Amino acid sequence: MLSLLSIVFTFLALSLIPCLFISRRQSIPLSLKNILRFIKTGATQYNDEGESGTIEETEKRGRIPNHVAIILDGNRRWAKIRGLEVSEGHEAGGRRVVENSKKWFAMGVKTVSLFAFSTENWGRPEDEVNFLMAMFEKNFKSEMPYYQRYKIKISVIGKRTNIPESLLGLIREVEEATKSYKEKHLVMAIDYSGRFDILQACKSLSEKAKNGLIQVEDIDEKLMDKELMTSCSDFPNPDLLIRTSGEKRISNFFLWQSAYTELYFPNVLWPDFGEAEYLKALTWFQQRQRRFGRGV
Repeated sequence: MLSLLSIVFTFLALSLIPCLFISRRQSIPLSLKNILRFIKTGATQYNDEGESGTIEETEKRGRIPNHVAIILDGNRRWAKIRGLEVSEGHEAGGRRVVENSKKWFAMGVKTVSLFAFSTENWGRPEDEVNFLMAMFEKNFKSEMPYYQRYKIKISVIGKRTNIPESLLGLIREVEEATKSYKEKHLVMAIDYSGRFDILQACKSLSEKAKNGLIQVEDIDEKLMDKELMTSCSDFPNPDLLIRTSGEKRISNFFLWQSAYTELYFPNVLWPDFGEAEYLKALTWFQQRQRRFGRGV
C-alpha cells in the first residue's frame, strides 16, 4: 500500500512541478483545466519535434533563411482565452520575442524583423498603447547587455513622430551603441506602415530627380530598395515571413519587400509560437525551396 502511495505521489509531483513553473512564468492560474492543457501542449510539442526533428537535423535538410520577418499576432486573443488582462498577453508576447530572437540568431538567421507596432495600432485604447510603449522601453533596457555581448545590431523603422520622447531617446541610444555590428541584425518595426514606407521612398526618389541627383529613367527596383526603410539591413527582403494566429494576410507590413517571400500562416497565437512551431515553419520553408529549386 505504501509503495502504491509513493508511486502516486511521485507521479503527481513530476506532473505538477512543471505545471507550476509554467503557470508562474506565463502568469496563468493553476487550475485543473490549465494543468490538463499544459500536459496536452507538452505532448503535442513532443510529437511535433518528432516530425520536424531537432534544430540540427532541420539545418541539415536545407538552408537557413537569411532574413525572417514576423507579424506578432494574437497577444490579445491569447490573454482573452485565458481570462487574463490584455497587458498580460502583451507581456507574454514580449517574452516570446526575446526567447525566439535569441534562438533564431543562434541557428544562423542573420536578420530578424518584427512587426511590433503598426501605425494603425495608435487607434487602440490609450492605456494599452501606453503599456506597449513602456514595455518596449523596458525590453530595450533589459536586453541591451545581450545585444552588446552577442554583437546584435538594432534598428527601429517607422515614422517615429508619435513615439514618446523617452522611448525615442532610448532607441537612438541602442542604435548608436550597436551600429557597428555586422553578423546579426534585429529590426523592430514600431509605428510602421508598408504603404507609408513605399510612399516616402517614392517622394525621396522624386525629390532626388527634381534636384538633378538622379535621372528619372534611372529609377528602377534597386534604387527603390535603397530608399525603403529596410535598406538598413544587408538582407532587406525577407526569405520567410510568418504571421501567427492563422490570419492569411500580411496587412500593412513589408508590402514591397515581400514580393518574392515565402509566406507562412500557422494557426497558433504569438505567445505560443515556440521552438517546435518555428521548426515546422523552417521545415516547410526548406521543402518549398527544394520543390521549386530556390536557394539550392
